[in-house]
Amino acid sequence: MPNSPEIIAHIDGGSRGNPGPAAYGMTIETAQGQPVTQLGKFIGRTTNNFAEYQGLLAALEYALSHGHSRLRVLTDSELMARQISGQYKVRNPDLKPLYEKARAMIGRLESFSIRHVYREQNREADRLANQAMDDAARGIAPRGPAPQVPSTVAPKPASQPGVAVLPAPAPLPAKAVPLKPQPIVATFQNGTLYPHTQLPLLDGEEVELEIHRKK
Repeated sequence: MPNSPEIIAHIDGGSRGNPGPAAYGMTIETAQGQPVTQLGKFIGRTTNNFAEYQGLLAALEYALSHGHSRLRVLTDSELMARQISGQYKVRNPDLKPLYEKARAMIGRLESFSIRHVYREQNREADRLANQAMDDAARGIAPRGPAPQVPSTVAPKPASQPGVAVLPAPAPLPAKAVPLKPQPIVATFQNGTLYPHTQLPLLDGEEVELEIHRKK
């Protein structure tokens, strides 16, 4: 697995009701943009943030189980991206076990990075998550992952087919660079901040706000 080519995962999680029926979507491609696999999975009733973490864990599990040691993750969850990169603390007790599991899995990779992107850059993962929720609502059986596209980037260990030989857990590689904070523009009207959906905060989450009056 050392020095294997990098793969890129687009992940998204959603919940209708927050908490409500929830699912995640994941696509995997090579660094050259060649599709490898995709998956949308319904996970029951939970929150958006819980579903986002499930998508991240699915991407990590795929990389480790298919012999990939270099993973780049793109997500439209700014909260999760900043928590994983160490900019935000994880205070929600439901998310802490998922965060700790993700960090342990990341430590088994040669290199890892995670970056927040806007939803427009994550459309396919979003579509897969919504399709999984739609299928569950209609009682359609879950769909399995799309067949993997043959390529030379994912050789499995010959000695144990289907099982990746992994080193002991290690700290997050130094190559993972913390995300650069991006300002969020919102409008304060009649005592309410709009659009509040751009502020993915949890109960007890602490943030610093700067108020600028337009001239």
